[in-house]
Amino acid sequence: MISFSPNLRSLQPEIMTTPNWKCKEFKELSINELYSVLQLRAAVFVLEQNCPYQDLDGNDQTSIHVTGTLGEELLCYARLLPPGVKYKTPSIGRVTTHQKIRKKGYGKLLMSKAIDYCQEHWPKEAITISAQQRLQKFYSEFGFVIETEPYLEDGIPHIQMLLEPSSD
Repeated sequence: MISFSPNLRSLQPEIMTTPNWKCKEFKELSINELYSVLQLRAAVFVLEQNCPYQDLDGNDQTSIHVTGTLGEELLCYARLLPPGVKYKTPSIGRVTTHQKIRKKGYGKLLMSKAIDYCQEHWPKEAITISAQQRLQKFYSEFGFVIETEPYLEDGIPHIQMLLEPSSD
């Protein structure tokens, strides 16, 4: 596995309980897992952010889905898109944590896992994200750099960011 800068191990948060992480293709998700994913995404991106948009964009079927659960409850989620689906590089999107666990380090743990899984599936590839502009500092901690001026996506300011693989 290649390493990205900075050292992601230094970003590991101190959390009480470590989620059970899974990384699955769409066809491997159970009906209950898919329902939980769609429920969490709707709760966060549509209801909390008051942003009515078409979440089901046709990309889930070609994506890899990263889930973090405690027991049967889905608490963390991210979607990994292969190169050529949204960008020429692999990308991470739909990054979210359940409202009740925010500000406890789970988001950093989720992004570390998502980056690790991208490295496993697409070694030596850069990773692109379309980040909400307000989260620029969060993603910068992982080494992502701004690639574009701010733009509106579903009425929310976003920036495109890129994480280049290190030369190790």
